[in-house]
Amino acid sequence: MAVLPITPQNTTNIRKTKEMARVRCTCGVLLSLPQGVSTARCPRCYATIVCPSNDGYYLPEANQYNNGYYHHQPLRPLPQLSPISVHGKKRAVLIGISYQGQPNRVKGSVNDVRFMTHFLVNWLGFPNESLLALTEEERNPYLVPTKQNIRMAFRWLMEGCQSGDSLVFFYSGLGSQVPDFDGDEADGFDESLCPVDYHTEGKILDDEINATIVRPLPYGAKLHAIIDTCRSGTFLDLPFMCMMNNRQGNYIWDDHRTSTAYKGTSGGTAICFSACDDNQTSLDTTAFASDVVTGALTYSFIEAVQNERGLTYGRLLHSLRTNIRETQKRLNGPNAPSTPQVPQLSSSEKFDIYSKPFTI
Repeated sequence: MAVLPITPQNTTNIRKTKEMARVRCTCGVLLSLPQGVSTARCPRCYATIVCPSNDGYYLPEANQYNNGYYHHQPLRPLPQLSPISVHGKKRAVLIGISYQGQPNRVKGSVNDVRFMTHFLVNWLGFPNESLLALTEEERNPYLVPTKQNIRMAFRWLMEGCQSGDSLVFFYSGLGSQVPDFDGDEADGFDESLCPVDYHTEGKILDDEINATIVRPLPYGAKLHAIIDTCRSGTFLDLPFMCMMNNRQGNYIWDDHRTSTAYKGTSGGTAICFSACDDNQTSLDTTAFASDVVTGALTYSFIEAVQNERGLTYGRLLHSLRTNIRETQKRLNGPNAPSTPQVPQLSSSEKFDIYSKPFTI
């Protein structure tokens, strides 16, 4: 169970009644609790709020971002991350979390960040200074993938974004689902990113990711997300999912929009390649790179783009699915049962995946 201590440092308001106290979790959910209750578990992000034993309940300031969703009150000063040139055309945030010392360790995530960094710099021309990588191997405490540092990295990615900019968000780590409480998920579950400290600080939901790096994206700017984690099909909560029409044998766009919330951009284009569907798990394996453990999506994505010039989005999606399917057969045997991992493509807008060239 995650424990989220409430201290005078990160609390600003107190609200009490004679019988009930109202406590807001850092994810934004407001709880009403009887006086005398010492802990409460947030029904949204599953953090456990520990209330002080004095006569009051602290109410942390809600996480309200500038776009009207959440505004985060930092617990410590922001690091002096030098921004890209004021109007830098390319920048990327890469997050790899191995959860060292935890029972659910992910072995290939840091390797995935290394591979993707090399790919972006040496293949796609991203300047080294335009990449912000968060892993547990970093000595700078602001570059460790904690919940707060990841939120800060998202803000850095979007700072000064304008038409012509090309942004990349790469994530390799744990992904999970939690019950949806705002009615914007067709399956009733929100997808979530698990920071290295998620046991104590809680998870980052797809609602927040969408609000932070998708909705503010301006006209003429584009964002590509490569998400190598379990249950990641709708990780960015984008409005359209690319689905296979089994009758006709071609891909079509499935409309995932709901009446409860707008999940599109501010005119820009957001595209996400995910390791698998929301009800599937993703593969970490040495099958691709000898003795080096990598995520199946990460390796297959880089290999496909490097090996085929003029790749379209449809061709890239087909290559990812074929490569991972064949690798699973090779590992498990042709007749052995296996858990399918089918990479997914989602977007903020519909387009012809068979003719649109893949460009970052």
